[in-house]
Amino acid sequence: MTDRESGADAGALGTAGGFDLTVDGHVHTGFSAGRDAVGVVVSAADRAGLTALTFADQAGPDVTWMNTYADSVRRARHRTEMILKLAVEVEVVRVDGWLSLPTDLTQLDAISVAVSGLPLGDVVLDPREVRARLDAGSLSVAQTVELLVQTTVKGMERASRYVPCQLARPLALLAQAGVDDTAVTPALVGELAAACRTTGTIVEVSEAWRSPSPRVVEMLREAGVTLVAASDARYAAEVGHWQYLRRV
Repeated sequence: MTDRESGADAGALGTAGGFDLTVDGHVHTGFSAGRDAVGVVVSAADRAGLTALTFADQAGPDVTWMNTYADSVRRARHRTEMILKLAVEVEVVRVDGWLSLPTDLTQLDAISVAVSGLPLGDVVLDPREVRARLDAGSLSVAQTVELLVQTTVKGMERASRYVPCQLARPLALLAQAGVDDTAVTPALVGELAAACRTTGTIVEVSEAWRSPSPRVVEMLREAGVTLVAASDARYAAEVGHWQYLRRV
């Protein structure tokens, strides 16, 4: 079996020096947050001239479609010359990096780790709740950024024990909560970068979420972190189309 057929050629899906815009490191399908079937997405990626594609539908412990999802990607591999990777996007749900993982990881080529809410004690704060606590003074900007980076690092460390890890839309929670990018200090970016290198994590630079910021992208690039272009496409027509990525 070739690397293309097995989806094992992870090195083709990211670079440490820039972006390969013939690669899309995170797309969705109708199995989860997307709207189109796997075959429709692959056809759109072929038309966009892509060489590699990672499916990363949102999944948790209760999903029942993992086998069907994996079978769909495996069948698609026989109809394209693209490298197709099978992944799922999972949320960090506790401060210690605990992940909302599906029960079966054996078929996956990667896990895409997302931090869409800020774990704090026994709760996970969505961006609106984070903003409310910032406005009330019960949470400071410095505390928020530090906790987000620490939680992200722990999530990556935990995910990488099971399957190769990608980091989805890093630090996007801050912009959603109205926190300026300058609050992320070089030291904290350095902490994130060191964890990426240690765990072998590929950082997705998201077209849909405009995340991370150009400033953070540059610091990660200088730190030797492997980066991959990621559309986060929910519709097939969005796959492999770049505006933010070209500016970055």
